[in-house]
Amino acid sequence: MSLITYIVPDGIRRERADKVLATAFPEHSRAAFQRAIAEGRVTRDGEALAKSDDVRAGDELQFSFADARPAELKPVAIPLDVLYEDEHMLAVNKAAGMVVHPGAGTGEDTLVHALLHHCAGSLSGIGGVERPGIVHRLDRETSGVILVAKSDAAHRGLAEQFANRELHKRYLAFVEGKATLLSGSIRAPIGRNPQQRHKMAVVTEEDGGRAAHTDWAQIEVFGGGLVSLMRCTIHTGRTHQIRVHMKSIGHGLLGDVVYGWKPHPLYPIQPARVMLHAEHIEVAHPVTGKPLAVTAPPPADFNELMAALRTLPKDTLGGRTGRGTRDAHRGQK
Repeated sequence: MSLITYIVPDGIRRERADKVLATAFPEHSRAAFQRAIAEGRVTRDGEALAKSDDVRAGDELQFSFADARPAELKPVAIPLDVLYEDEHMLAVNKAAGMVVHPGAGTGEDTLVHALLHHCAGSLSGIGGVERPGIVHRLDRETSGVILVAKSDAAHRGLAEQFANRELHKRYLAFVEGKATLLSGSIRAPIGRNPQQRHKMAVVTEEDGGRAAHTDWAQIEVFGGGLVSLMRCTIHTGRTHQIRVHMKSIGHGLLGDVVYGWKPHPLYPIQPARVMLHAEHIEVAHPVTGKPLAVTAPPPADFNELMAALRTLPKDTLGGRTGRGTRDAHRGQK
């Protein structure tokens, strides 16, 4: 990056250089300026500034950033369904079965590997490294919209909206049973299951639960109450939030073996994965501030299951008690 000169304006008596520069150049994070100072890339009158140095009005500062370091991960040419893209960010319709982040036990087939290939040459660096900035996640088996930043500025803007709950996220889910109401709201804290730490559960705040809020609406009922299609809007982003909340009111997600789902002899298709799809997300563009809404159409397995369920007669249950028919008010606050 070329050298940039900046004169500290009037009114600043003593301020840390990283704070002054981050305020003047908001497209770069304060952490980025701290790295530049540590690397000797910020000078005053030709002398490199130290991390603890203050600057004053009239000081002439010069700085540059190192080119983003290539990511250690290998870019892999994996096809992506890109729903939106510009110079700052993109939105991808993640396929069910794709892991978002590399980790223990994953291969070179994660979303990050695919994004490194897709975005080659257009990443300005997140934290000084040439990598995509992913500020939220979807479980491996969940399909649908996920947002990705290409720069520090976009990454910060998206992260702030997620932290402040300033966006809207909507999901589709096939669940067991039929609710007694057409819609409802679940406000119940979620934390680690004290007996099975790999699972989440509705637990009290005293036991480590964190506030969680899910609104749901019943869209369509199949087989006289055997299965329902729900639209869930989440106002918080807890791990497995929809899966745990819907299970807590007696409507576990089809295919969710982690939370107790088992194949049902009356289902025309036995789902091979958790039937949850991130359908829609609305944010303010992290750089321009303009409203941005992205929708991902349901994937093939969703459509196939829906078509098969619609062939079921309304008396499919034949007097049996279907799973998930507990009163939908239970567990709500």
